[in-house]
Amino acid sequence: MDVRELCRKFTSCTAVQGEILAHIAVCFSFVADLTHAQVTLYAPVKGKDFEQPCFIVLAHEEPHTAVHAASWAEQGSLVRMLEEPLVRQTFETGKPLTGRREWELGQTDIMMFTYAIHDGNTPMAVVTLETAEETLHLAGSSHLLKTACAMLVNSRKPIEPTLYRPIGASDGVLITDAYNRIIFANEAAGHIYRMLGVGNLLGMHFFDHKLTRHITRETVSPQRPDEKEFEAGNLVLVQRNIPIHEGGKLLCRVIVLEDVTELRKKEKQIRVQSAVIKEIHHRVKNNLQTIASLLRMQARRSSEPAVKEALSESVNRIMSISVVHEFLSQQGFEEIDVKKVTNNILDLLQPMMLPADFVLERKFTGGNALLPPVKGTNLALVINELLLNAMEHGFEGRKSGVIGLDIDEKPECFLIDIYDDGLGLPQDFELSKTKSLGLQIVRTLVEGDLGGEFRLESDGEGTHARLIVPRGNDKEEKSV
Repeated sequence: MDVRELCRKFTSCTAVQGEILAHIAVCFSFVADLTHAQVTLYAPVKGKDFEQPCFIVLAHEEPHTAVHAASWAEQGSLVRMLEEPLVRQTFETGKPLTGRREWELGQTDIMMFTYAIHDGNTPMAVVTLETAEETLHLAGSSHLLKTACAMLVNSRKPIEPTLYRPIGASDGVLITDAYNRIIFANEAAGHIYRMLGVGNLLGMHFFDHKLTRHITRETVSPQRPDEKEFEAGNLVLVQRNIPIHEGGKLLCRVIVLEDVTELRKKEKQIRVQSAVIKEIHHRVKNNLQTIASLLRMQARRSSEPAVKEALSESVNRIMSISVVHEFLSQQGFEEIDVKKVTNNILDLLQPMMLPADFVLERKFTGGNALLPPVKGTNLALVINELLLNAMEHGFEGRKSGVIGLDIDEKPECFLIDIYDDGLGLPQDFELSKTKSLGLQIVRTLVEGDLGGEFRLESDGEGTHARLIVPRGNDKEEKSV
């Protein structure tokens, strides 16, 4: 349940007030990380359905930049007002307060800061920041709390959530005053700027040439929050710039610097590797097609029908493998889409195996099967053999027919049914005794290489080749 719904259901807040509180809650994760504090939004519960007056927790966030000993709030939970005296007093007076929280018997080292959220002169909710007392002894902690308060109180309009996403422990944080002078810089920000040849940041103007000389292009919008990526020296930085205004005037500015240099290097390496792999697949496909062309030439020169047939079958098998490599060279996917491969193999076989006026209907149903390239190549050979059999033996004397593919996805495997509506299997057919080289290849690939199961059945309306193919796993080879 979001803030708006909780306001509507449990509080006396108007729809407009609920929207304001929802907008404020968007920046809670950011504020929690900035101040190393738990951030909670309270509002009084309406009506008299409870024995004692209560607050409801409209929103709650814990910091990613610090570990707290305990968490005592959860969105949607009800808290008696007697248990939160600072929150109640702030709501009644509208004034900020500071106190301690006893999170265990005798343990009072958690400092609590409360701020009222006003609608005009009337408080409608209270925000609390709770942090370990030792955090307050860190340099600049007062600036962090003051900035967080200003952000919470003034974040009443819709804001871009991505700008207020969590702050990482290694992210640099700068805070400026109303004149854009830096009044706070954490250790990470100091480290980043030292790499750029800048020493002490405190007191410098954020737009000083010493800070911006390494930047290859303008990155800061003085008035509006924004996020841009830029190069500075040998670094690649993502900068979030969040100005905080009150009454149209700048109060302060929060700048978050994320060093993404290594990430961008890795992304570039991945792009290069992907391009190389796609080129390899393209060349393998071309080589396979060259081999297939040589075999076709050999078949045309042979006068023996058996040799011609054997060479033609070999050409089809080679071309079915080339389909997988063509798919990988064009798409660059790490997994093979069985439906697309089946469709491509049908495109190859239909002109060779069926008359030009034959009407073939394709039916693809069920889920989808994505397999690693090694398994995809073996399955492509299997599909090729099964489709060859269907076209060669199933549609004799007919002008039309159906070839279908149905996939049932299971957690541990794919159930694949490749079928036709043709003549069906001979009555005395036994898969274990067949001398068909194609079916022997299918059994070897499915049961041996793929580790699955294979059976061939007739149901009176054609033939069904049913395959059980185990799913791939992360340890399997991803390329061929």
